[in-house]
Amino acid sequence: MLSQETFDVLLSVAMLVVIALVWGGTFLLRRGTDRKRAVLMLLAALVLLGNILIWTWPS
Repeated sequence: MLSQETFDVLLSVAMLVVIALVWGGTFLLRRGTDRKRAVLMLLAALVLLGNILIWTWPS
């Protein structure tokens, strides 16, 4: 099992990745060059955010 400190660091890194994916996806969508990759980046951010919510949901 992970220690609480390790879990907190992993959640922080995961949230930074979500932010980066959303930023990159919206950048590509607004640029209009690679729509497929932009949508996949936004979907990956959504899936990762869902995982974060599941991990942190109080049980």
